[in-house]
Amino acid sequence: MTDFWLYFNIGLHHVLNFNGYDHVLFLLVLTVPYIFKDWRNVLVLATLFTVGHTASLMLSVYGVLTFKAAFVEFLIPVTILLTALFNIFSAGKKAAAKGGNINFLAMTTLFFGIIHGLAFGKDFKILIMGNEDSKLAPLLEFALGIECAQLIVVLATLLIAFICQEFLRVQKRDWILIVSALVAGVTLPMIIGSEIW
Repeated sequence: MTDFWLYFNIGLHHVLNFNGYDHVLFLLVLTVPYIFKDWRNVLVLATLFTVGHTASLMLSVYGVLTFKAAFVEFLIPVTILLTALFNIFSAGKKAAAKGGNINFLAMTTLFFGIIHGLAFGKDFKILIMGNEDSKLAPLLEFALGIECAQLIVVLATLLIAFICQEFLRVQKRDWILIVSALVAGVTLPMIIGSEIW
């Protein structure tokens, strides 16, 4: 296996595994207000999340930015909960019906990507040990794997939303509220059980 596929697969599995469900939860609540025709907005948001994730991971790997792991692990479920609450309070409103305020969501998603990327910095340093000369290539290959995995999650979410709304006749507002409330319910124990307390 070439180095490209090695780091690409690590990025892919970083998102698409049961231990990395925080990524999936965030992408789920990020995507749930949208439908297939909004694919450009969803693609921009998912890519901004990857950009933020990669930027903070890069700063962490190069030793520019460091945070205590417990603090970052606390902030990750907070970002998920805030996104879920945003959906709950904006569901059914006119701006939400048109895909929400994309500029606000874009900046928030980029910032949340930065927080999520900080969590993997120490682990990624261990992965690239022995490859100290070139950290950039593995980082970009890893980022491509993350982006691909995120697009899989986004596509699956849009497909499930389509099935629920078109065939099961679940109203869009109800879909947003139900999924966001479920994610909030899963996230709250993560925040309460955080080591930061």
